[in-house]
Amino acid sequence: MQSHAPALAEQAKTWKFLELWVDPVLFPPKVLMLVSDQDGTCRIFNPASDYKLIVTHSNYEAAQEWLLDDDYERVKGQLLAEEIF
Repeated sequence: MQSHAPALAEQAKTWKFLELWVDPVLFPPKVLMLVSDQDGTCRIFNPASDYKLIVTHSNYEAAQEWLLDDDYERVKGQLLAEEIF
């Protein structure tokens, strides 16, 4: 299985915030991680699959729409890079 570490390592330098989204219909709930870059690009990863990149969107609104169309719900709050560094 190919590791997704290089893509995540590069994004670790440019991310602005991340959110967790869950599919509440399934049990246990399926969790996806939305990571927004400083330039507005949003990537959605699956933490349960070694952080496999699922999809990339050019902006937050498109990423949010994609998640909502698949019945995901955002976990309240965001983790901001500026609060960590």
